[in-house]
Amino acid sequence: MSPPIESALPPDDLQRYLRRLGHEHPPAPTLDTLRELQRRHSAQFVFETVANLLRAPIPIDLPSLRRKLLHEGRGGYCYELNGLFLALLRQLGFQARGLTGRVLMGGPEDAVTARTHMVVLVEIDGERYIADVGFGGMVPTGPLQLDERGEQATPHEPYRLDRRGADQYLLRAKVGEEWRALYAFDLAPQEAIDYVVGNWYVSAHPQSPFRDQLFVARTGPGWRKTLNNGSYAVHRLGQPSERRALAGADETIAVLRQEFGLRLPDEAALRAAIERRRAA
Repeated sequence: MSPPIESALPPDDLQRYLRRLGHEHPPAPTLDTLRELQRRHSAQFVFETVANLLRAPIPIDLPSLRRKLLHEGRGGYCYELNGLFLALLRQLGFQARGLTGRVLMGGPEDAVTARTHMVVLVEIDGERYIADVGFGGMVPTGPLQLDERGEQATPHEPYRLDRRGADQYLLRAKVGEEWRALYAFDLAPQEAIDYVVGNWYVSAHPQSPFRDQLFVARTGPGWRKTLNNGSYAVHRLGQPSERRALAGADETIAVLRQEFGLRLPDEAALRAAIERRRAA
């Protein structure tokens, strides 16, 4: 399996990708470009785990990512979204490489979880930034300066990078007045096999938190939309979240299409998987 970080996008797909992100021609590899690409990415490319719910294979080689995200009207999770984004950044001339993180959101901060999150490290003019387009409902919508310890603004919530020991970082997001831990990471170089193994765990291991789950997220100006199995929510900055329970598979599929803009795979299989999940 060829890792997404070692291949180049063909010219037609590079153009298709850039157009989705608002560019007719390849932009210069600047911080402003990175900010714009990251902001638009989570609005155009949905975080979704439909394949996990269907127990379908999730390949992360670049041809598979191009086919799913650029041609089939689908989204994906971190290995897919950040994998394709990393390929784009490198092709545009950014100095970028992949890292891995341990997800802590919703659990104790001192937990030692598996390395199941892919994130991108970008260096611009001697400064290092974290660029992440694949962290679901709390994805940062702007790059974060690695060596800045204070609050950092994004088009959505503020974020903060804390040091954890000598060589680890902890990413937090400010939700209301609370700084919530999202994931910890270090700067250790990653090989292709690290992503293959992490992706297999997330997609196929019986104890994966994504196994048989339907999580979907998308951003827009001042809002986030999320779907957590049978619950759909719209979160607007500075306002209470609006939530509603989804009555069944038909309503869930309608929300996936209308609110998230997804083109869905085998609808009969998806309907059965949603009902199976509801009955569990």
